[in-house]
Amino acid sequence: MDSLRHSKSIRFQLLLIVSCLQLFSLCSFAEMPASAFRDIREFGVSPTNSPSENRLALQRGIDWAATNGAALFVSPTDEPYPVESGVLLRRNVSLVGVHGPVGRGTRHPQKPQPVGSVFRITDAQHPFITVEGATQLRGLQFWYPEQTISKPDKVIKYPPTIQASPEDAAQGVTLSCLTFYGEYIAMDFNTSRENPCEQVLFEHCYGYPLSGQFIRIDYCYDIPRILHCHVNPANQRFFRGGFSRAIIDSVVNQGTFTYAINHTDNAVLIDLFTFGAYGGVYLGPATYGQLTSFNLDCVTVGIHKIGDGTFNRNWQIAQGSIIANTGPSVDKIHPIIVEGQGNTSIVNVEAFSGGNPVLSTLNQSQDFLLVRGNKNLTVTLSGCRMRNYAAPDPITRENTNAQVQAVACIDKNEKLFNTTLSPAPAN
Repeated sequence: MDSLRHSKSIRFQLLLIVSCLQLFSLCSFAEMPASAFRDIREFGVSPTNSPSENRLALQRGIDWAATNGAALFVSPTDEPYPVESGVLLRRNVSLVGVHGPVGRGTRHPQKPQPVGSVFRITDAQHPFITVEGATQLRGLQFWYPEQTISKPDKVIKYPPTIQASPEDAAQGVTLSCLTFYGEYIAMDFNTSRENPCEQVLFEHCYGYPLSGQFIRIDYCYDIPRILHCHVNPANQRFFRGGFSRAIIDSVVNQGTFTYAINHTDNAVLIDLFTFGAYGGVYLGPATYGQLTSFNLDCVTVGIHKIGDGTFNRNWQIAQGSIIANTGPSVDKIHPIIVEGQGNTSIVNVEAFSGGNPVLSTLNQSQDFLLVRGNKNLTVTLSGCRMRNYAAPDPITRENTNAQVQAVACIDKNEKLFNTTLSPAPAN
């Protein structure tokens, strides 16, 4: 009996392995049944069509896929697909290409242009693609070939490449392995209280928006996640080169943040990079969450945290570096600004400054942390290394109602820095 049970157990395990392998093979587009996905070319999308013809054809494919919850495959080609803006990615549809993020650009062997699963966008009438709920964009490139790379006065202010639907709640959206070239605003999920976005995942997305805004989120109460995203002006290096110093300076002068979070519960931000922007990460008044493992390079303000209450307007910020070195004057440059209410915990965050030839720099910041406002708030710092700041001390406390404590930190003189700043006594 024992041997019989053992034999049945082995057969069951083998059947389970075979079933898993069969399921895995179905995850390959080459093996999927026709009901699961179709190539966009089947609906008439072609590299030789006009942009308006391709928009209509792509929309036909999306409308078909919405009924089935199917995927449309953006088959690679040596000539990008010209598509007019105004595409609606309906609920249930996945639009999938062949790429991981290609942060220096793919390149045609003979021509300075990208190849693969690429959409070529030339009009500025609408957001390129508006997404509803239960949708996915993955493995795609978005190319604006008419965008300047050298002259700030010639920048085309395109609408967002990807935008949340203002009418149908964008809840359950995956944006993965996307690369943007020449965009003005990459991904806009600023929604309203009446029609919030929810459960939005941004991962492995690369670009350099000329407005300075790569991802912006408003009214997302079910835990948005921004993971492993990289913003860099050299994104088109392989086929066109990088943006000029004048363009990068103009992006800094926009006064915007690469990643901006507003009206959001428990946001999770991990492994974020930006270079050549006014601000790295903006954590708005009605938000809380975690920011971990980041590099904010050549910015005016690295992190700006605000809180509109004391109950849960708290952020845990850890394991990152900030190079704050650019802006109109040194007194405007701050790696971290905290104001409003709530608690901010900062652990193992390093800040330093220096020059960089690709943009205008002042080679130092005013301080490490600026605490301003007039309401009671708390900030704790542990294991932070602070250097290349102009002020006598790394912490500027303009808000005398704030409580700030630093433990086991290191100042600009390579000396251990420990301090407690308590509220001023009441009169």
